[in-house]
Amino acid sequence: MAHTDHRTMRRALHREIAGTIGVLTDDHDFRAMRRYRSFTFDDHTTYLRQLEAVLQDRAAQGDHTTLALFDPEDYAAYCADTGLDPEAPASRTRFAAELAATGTTIPYDGRPLAVLLPALVDEAVRQATWEYATTLLTRLGPCPTCGEDIGRAAFTRASDLLVRILDTAPPGDRHLVCTVAGPPDTLVSVLHGDQDPHGATRLDEAEALEFTSVLALGLATRSPGGLVIRVSATGTADRVYGWRLRGGALEPLTASEVFDAYCTDVESGELISPEPGVDYREPPALGEESISPGHRH
Repeated sequence: MAHTDHRTMRRALHREIAGTIGVLTDDHDFRAMRRYRSFTFDDHTTYLRQLEAVLQDRAAQGDHTTLALFDPEDYAAYCADTGLDPEAPASRTRFAAELAATGTTIPYDGRPLAVLLPALVDEAVRQATWEYATTLLTRLGPCPTCGEDIGRAAFTRASDLLVRILDTAPPGDRHLVCTVAGPPDTLVSVLHGDQDPHGATRLDEAEALEFTSVLALGLATRSPGGLVIRVSATGTADRVYGWRLRGGALEPLTASEVFDAYCTDVESGELISPEPGVDYREPPALGEESISPGHRH
């Protein structure tokens, strides 16, 4: 009986895959979908287990599958806008096809869903952060003094700063975090850079675009925040240093300030033990900016 039920569930999932499948990544969204009688799954764990089996079957047959975040509220709105019946599995298939064109997706590459789903959520957060930062930069408009587009100028300046931060960093893999305080929201962007055997730093283009946009927003709006880089290389202690965002500029943090930041619990504010094998230091000089102070808006 259990075997028959599993086959039935897998057939149901196969019907809803058209190259892209929308995944309910958490139990809250799963429960929201149970309002539809045609959604026949009883619990989230079983749903994910059967989904993984279907994905493995498709991969074994040479079929490519893309995973997308399935948001029940967005699905309901989509059905209302298009006049589709939300109860029909075909409607979920059409919504998944729409997600393939407009939503956040990652390819299924054979890794377990326990690994892929957090990556999918992270990609969605990255996309939303980039879109939000870009929207705010666009709304800044032209400089009242010189007429230059403030957001575009800030993005150019942020790009220049990022290049010089990477160029002055010691050899190794780089992990950068940029934080810009609201209102209304605090934005956090993370950028990973792996160093190849020739010494060049490989960056994910989408990550770099988001990171630069968030930094640009902090510069353009003169919002408080910070930028910290951690460099890891075989045979040496990890090196950590950074800058604070203040008044539309990057100001170097002292070694003790970086140490305090890393040894303080973000939520409670309590001190935590320092991480062994980490060298907290002052950042290298970035040199003079190519953009004149009058164009820093």
